[in-house]
Amino acid sequence: MRSDSFHESELVSQLLYGDCFKILSSKNEWLQIKTLNDSYVGWINDKQVKKISKINAEKITFDHKIFSTRLIDYIETDENKLSSIVLGSNIGACKYLGHKYDGPVTKKNKTKPNLTKVASLYLNSPYLWGGKTPFGIDCSGLTQMVYRINGYKIPRDASQQSEFGETLSFIEESEPGDLAFFDDKEGKITHVGILLENNYILHAHGNVKIDRIDQTGIFNKENQKHSHKLRIIKKII
Repeated sequence: MRSDSFHESELVSQLLYGDCFKILSSKNEWLQIKTLNDSYVGWINDKQVKKISKINAEKITFDHKIFSTRLIDYIETDENKLSSIVLGSNIGACKYLGHKYDGPVTKKNKTKPNLTKVASLYLNSPYLWGGKTPFGIDCSGLTQMVYRINGYKIPRDASQQSEFGETLSFIEESEPGDLAFFDDKEGKITHVGILLENNYILHAHGNVKIDRIDQTGIFNKENQKHSHKLRIIKKII
């Protein structure tokens, strides 16, 4: 998904297999869309689209949430061809598209400890602004995908995610799987990560990695300094 209707425009997010959307407008070979899952707006090329009914799109998005759990896998299309998918793809779409998938999946809400297990699958993935896959992911894409695979819906951007959940006063009150948010000099939320045990945090910065965290923020051991200033900690589940 791009910010405007041309290939050189900013990547703002990505669609995975099974992600459904509403078409808002069109311009040449480009479509402006709004995703059903998180109401995110952007432009995609019309070559990426398979039109289905509104009813089926809503069933895939809200009733048949079944997510793939391998970093990369394949589906068999209705033309008996293999098409690649990535971690977190909504396999529930296969039923409505006539596709086949035999790999491992997860569905329904998982317990909180499973959040950090899924998060670890993304370790060392390269950072990509707007990315949501193991081949490139940004900080809020990471947290959204981890929660999504575990059955929980949170918004796309860090600033939006920070408005959800219960605010915690201290890191010591947090549990693995809670989210920590960080702001810039103007006080704008610009970064988010997933808290782990013993004052560690998993986040996407350069790549998906684990750093120390304290009441000041994220401490980068390699640079021996804080890279992000802590603003707020949220308990989502």
